[in-house]
Amino acid sequence: MDSRSPGHVDQLNADAPWDYFDPRTYIEHNYRSMVAEDEEIIAVVRSHFSDHFRRNPADRIQGIDVGAGANLYPALAMLPWCEEITLLDRSAANVSYLEAQVDRYDPNWDQFWDALCRSGPYAALGSDPRTRFRRAVRIEKGNLFDLVRREGKWSMGTMFFVAESMTTSRKEFRSAVECFMRALAPGAPFAAAFMEHSMGYAVGQNQFPACDVSESQVRDSIVGFAGNVETCRMGQPNVLREGYTGMILACGLRDPDTVESRPFGRHHL
Repeated sequence: MDSRSPGHVDQLNADAPWDYFDPRTYIEHNYRSMVAEDEEIIAVVRSHFSDHFRRNPADRIQGIDVGAGANLYPALAMLPWCEEITLLDRSAANVSYLEAQVDRYDPNWDQFWDALCRSGPYAALGSDPRTRFRRAVRIEKGNLFDLVRREGKWSMGTMFFVAESMTTSRKEFRSAVECFMRALAPGAPFAAAFMEHSMGYAVGQNQFPACDVSESQVRDSIVGFAGNVETCRMGQPNVLREGYTGMILACGLRDPDTVESRPFGRHHL
């Protein structure tokens, strides 16, 4: 599926009105109550991270959630193992929302933590990890393409509904995935989620771009940086909004054999 027509001009990440993104409206529509798709994603990510660290014990590591936006559950999914979690976002509005959540995040996120707590490492932190969250989380305003200067810094990472939800350009989508993957240290576990065949989306009065990608295209964008990556498709079309066909989740480990494979390319910022 490719919605682009002859003469199509891509809307790039730099063209979108990110500082006018309305996080409260977005949360009300997407995260006020946990939908089945998020519960399924959480189950897979919970098992992926728990299984990895059971085989490779570690704590006090650094994690990153790229394009955190108005979604805290990727950061919560990294909490048992991280001394520090960077929440990176380029939107001033999203950064303000995240900063307000650090001291005591809103009650709607408790249901997501409860779902994570079905695995022991999460349950060990108790039913209310807000103190741990406050100590670990660092908010950073920035562009994911600037991660080119911080290759291999983080020991685990997440990127949920970002690379395909910021541009209509297939090239820029692949560059965003590459920047995320290269920011991870060799062997770092990661989880990345994508909207399948998204046509773009509105938040409040503003329209934001999306890149039309399939599961195979998501996989192809990642495999060069992760020797063992698993992808799965979940959900049904148009559950949260019109204009997408499902969700795609990719989990794996940063492949140490590809760390020096090639330099970063130039990116439109």
